[in-house]
Amino acid sequence: MMTDEPPFLTGRLLLALPGMEDERFREAAIVMATHDEEGAIGIGIGKTHPEISVRDLVAQFGLETDDTPDAPVHIGGPVEPGRGFVLHSDDWGGQDTIRIADLCSLTGTTDVLRAIGEGRGPKQFIVALGYAGWSGGQLEDEMTRHGWFVADGERDILFKEKPANRWAAAYRSAGVDPALLSPDSGAA
Repeated sequence: MMTDEPPFLTGRLLLALPGMEDERFREAAIVMATHDEEGAIGIGIGKTHPEISVRDLVAQFGLETDDTPDAPVHIGGPVEPGRGFVLHSDDWGGQDTIRIADLCSLTGTTDVLRAIGEGRGPKQFIVALGYAGWSGGQLEDEMTRHGWFVADGERDILFKEKPANRWAAAYRSAGVDPALLSPDSGAA
C-alpha cells in the first residue's frame, strides 16, 4: 500500500550501523525530536559524560537541593555541546516543552532543571548536552548510504535501559541481532 505521508522520523530512534565512518556516532542511539523538510534534530541517549552528573549540572545553575538526583548527563550530540536538553515523561510540562510524537516530551529551558533539582520534575528524564542536527534533505541523503537504521521509539528503551545498552536494545526490539550486522556496506 502506498502512502502520501513523507518519511519523517520524529519520535523514532536513529541507530548507527556498525562501520559508521564518523566516530562521534559509533553505536549511537538518537531520539529524533524533530524531522521535516527543513531538517532534523536528534538527542543522543546512548553515551554519557564521564565527569558530569545531573547534580553537577543543576548545581552550576544554583538549583541543587537534597532531592537532586545523581543521574548521568548524556552526550546529546556534537552540535552546541554546551546547550542542555531534557527528554522526559509526559507527567511534567513547562516553558517551551514540546511533545515528541507518542514517545516523550522535550524541554530545553532551565525550568525543568529547577523542577528536577527540587524533586518536583518529571518522574522519568534524560538530561543531555548538545544535539545532532541535519539541514533539509541531509539526513535523507545519509539514509541512502551505509550509516543509519531506523527503529520505533519505545519508552522502555528510553527510560528503563541503561544508556550503554540502548543501542543494542533498540536493534533487538526491531528484530535485529546487532552482533550479526556487518560493518561493511555492499553494492548489488
